[in-house]
Amino acid sequence: MNETHILIGLGAIGAASLACQWLAWRLRLPAILFLLLCGILAGPILGWLDPQALFGSLLFPLVSLAVALILFEGSLTLHLSEWKEIGSVVQRMVTIGALSTWAVIAIACHYLLDFAWDLSLLFGTLTLVTGPTVIAPMLRVVRPRASIANILRWEGIVIDPIGALLAVVVFSFIVSRSAGEAWSSSLGTFATVIASGSLLGIAGGWLFGLTLRRHWLPEYLQNLGALAAVLGIFIGANLLMHESGLLAVTVMGMWLANMRGVDVKPILHFKENLSVLLISGLFILLAARLDLNALLALGPVTLILLAIIQLVARPLNVALSTAGSSLSWRERALLAWIAPRGIVAAAVSAIFALRLQEQGYAQAHLLVPLTFLVIIGTVVLQSATARPLAKLLNVAEPAARGFLVIGANPVARAIGKALQQHGWRVLLTDSSWENISAARMESLPTYFGNPASQHADANLDLTGIGQLLALSPSSQLNDLACTRFRPDFGKANLYTLSNAHEQRLSEKHRLNSELRGQPFGHPAHTYGQLASLLAHGAEIRTTTLSSTFGWIDYQALHGSRATLLLAFDPRGWVHVASEHLAFSPSVDWTLVALIKPTEDDIRRPL
Repeated sequence: MNETHILIGLGAIGAASLACQWLAWRLRLPAILFLLLCGILAGPILGWLDPQALFGSLLFPLVSLAVALILFEGSLTLHLSEWKEIGSVVQRMVTIGALSTWAVIAIACHYLLDFAWDLSLLFGTLTLVTGPTVIAPMLRVVRPRASIANILRWEGIVIDPIGALLAVVVFSFIVSRSAGEAWSSSLGTFATVIASGSLLGIAGGWLFGLTLRRHWLPEYLQNLGALAAVLGIFIGANLLMHESGLLAVTVMGMWLANMRGVDVKPILHFKENLSVLLISGLFILLAARLDLNALLALGPVTLILLAIIQLVARPLNVALSTAGSSLSWRERALLAWIAPRGIVAAAVSAIFALRLQEQGYAQAHLLVPLTFLVIIGTVVLQSATARPLAKLLNVAEPAARGFLVIGANPVARAIGKALQQHGWRVLLTDSSWENISAARMESLPTYFGNPASQHADANLDLTGIGQLLALSPSSQLNDLACTRFRPDFGKANLYTLSNAHEQRLSEKHRLNSELRGQPFGHPAHTYGQLASLLAHGAEIRTTTLSSTFGWIDYQALHGSRATLLLAFDPRGWVHVASEHLAFSPSVDWTLVALIKPTEDDIRRPL
């Protein structure tokens, strides 16, 4: 293949990756579905993409390094300190439940497809992992009760690195006995792989963590240093002991995530962005290599296997994990239905299949198409049926009415508290730990991080939330949040603080109003104005109108001292006040406003 064809191929993969990610974002579906379908269409169906011809001998090393980086990024999210916080149900789902799922899939694979036991066990580890990248988009569509959503979200986060680690361990054991050695020798090789991978991973994690903690690298080189360290540990481990590299980078990530005094958030953010790039290109390439004829030759038995995974393995997992819990049978039924497979399954299966084919395993080439069948089958089936099933079981949230609040500053906390006191769900987001801590002290739910980050896409729990209040002092962040969440909430449900600086700009320098939210407050104020009012004694007060004290009387009493923020009608619905009021308060309406103190209030002694 000449240089021109290679450049065209790489450009086409990049364009297709972007198109798939954008389509997934617009439709709020897992991106993996579109990436795999794109690869299958471009590869085995139309014959436009041949990864082997495009990359030649570089294909296998590139796939290996990409998988190593994906596993490292996943393991960075496993914080052992959160183990007690995730609840007993999630703990059992990722331990006892995961083992039961593994056993059911392995047994079914062995007897239905006549796979050898070692390949059946490996296939079981590959297909027991869900993952946040497929769970989060599905939860936004399904909108189950918070109890169900939290369990599914935490399961996806925790099972990701655990499942990858289990898969690497099983694969290492298979490879250690592939040379036909005696069991004692195979176990010795297996133990050496585990020991060398673990020790090198711990050493690499500790050394790089020490580098970060003591600031031996400037901040702008930390991401590059992390990338170099991961690749170095992966290559070094494989040179020290064949097939121990993936285990080493997984252990390295887990060690860094739990090392005291080491902040991995900047590295994690960089790795998330890098993983999006790697995953997008990798999945298209892997799907293009699928042997559809071999998969079709297995016949309808593959659909039986998929049915067992969906109807036997998952319900058994949930039954074992929720025994004795307070969850109702309806909630357990929905948990037993939702378990889409994702990134780890697809990425790891490809590298393992290539390795095992080199070792002479005749059925290894079926691992990738079978894994992709499970991914596509579970994602398509559950995306199409989970929301109707949740409604049928009466465990779906009603119309999303809660508020995502951008900022956890004093203004945002005061307004969030007012909403919470009236029974409305709020979630405050901020990148300032000081603000987040203050919000948590006031019992306000929070997300520590940038709401427009890749991590937020996977971990921000928007169950029951359908409106946005952009209350950050940064107008750029407010505008970014409005742009990011417009597809989720709709323009009519976006509200942002006024920006005095932008109002002074000419039209050609001003941000398009279609990309911003409606001005918040009546009259609209900037963040500085609201913060100043609060600092000088203004209070958020609640007033219920009556037949003897109506809206006109309220305005006459408070005049320009009142900034109307929210209004609750007699049906319990909330109306957000904007620059131009879209509602007319009347009897039995409850108004929430920021009231500036009078001069008498200021002079009155305490």
